[in-house]
Amino acid sequence: MKAVNRVESYRGFVFVNFDDDACTLDEYLAGAKEYIDLAVDQAEQGLEALGGVQQYSVRANWKLLAENSVDLYHGMPTHKTYFDIKQAQDPEIKKVKLEGQGKDLGNGHAVMEYVAPWGRPVAQWTAIWSEELKHDMEKMKERLVERFGEERADRIANYNRNIIIFPNLVINDIMAITARTFYPTSPGYIEVSGYSMAPVGEDEAHRLARNNNFLEFLGPGGFATPDDNEALELCQEAYTNNYEVQWNDISKGMVRGEENTLATDELQMRSFWRQYKKVIQSSLEKEAVYR
Repeated sequence: MKAVNRVESYRGFVFVNFDDDACTLDEYLAGAKEYIDLAVDQAEQGLEALGGVQQYSVRANWKLLAENSVDLYHGMPTHKTYFDIKQAQDPEIKKVKLEGQGKDLGNGHAVMEYVAPWGRPVAQWTAIWSEELKHDMEKMKERLVERFGEERADRIANYNRNIIIFPNLVINDIMAITARTFYPTSPGYIEVSGYSMAPVGEDEAHRLARNNNFLEFLGPGGFATPDDNEALELCQEAYTNNYEVQWNDISKGMVRGEENTLATDELQMRSFWRQYKKVIQSSLEKEAVYR
């Protein structure tokens, strides 16, 4: 196994790099740092990975999972069962639209940030939780305002963020926080590891609410991840058997311009693919030099 010459970390997330000539991690993360900060800042003592890891595989190309991770457009039709259950639990959820922005964060990183339609254990209560927890979350929100001011506290508490760190790290700060890595073992097969993140020292009631939120939606036993995996596998099967259509159209929202991009647009995917093209072209040019 090749030795890792460079190991750097940012806000508790550890990155390894086999390229001695690459830029620093701080430079590489570029605009993604702002959104990692928003996730980590909800915890005064930092985040920790909870015990255990969700490991599963998907019979699809790894880049499809990168696309899926920052695609808000698929949410309602693909995860209808989950939303139906949440609306039955809390009728108020029907009044919240999945509205927000998609952003290119540089170096292939991207994010979609949008109003959370569900409860968030950081400071957004939902009717399925106890009144005691509601009181605690109100105090938690007050503390966020003390630390960061009203505007940033509102973003931390009431907005979701799905972040792709190019090429293969996803941080979802949604109804819970998950960090997900995925590695291809062949063009049509990936192995995924998902980690549940939580504030260090979080009390038992909040941790239970967080874990229930996480398990309902995320992972191979949740209401969402199996939907995504099946959709990706069906896409992969179609691409494998259909040679006439060679391209995916990810032009949604291009006419709006980047400053006006909606979270349901596809700027996030274009950002990823532009960096992928840049990296592959650079690699091919280096190979040509050594031939």
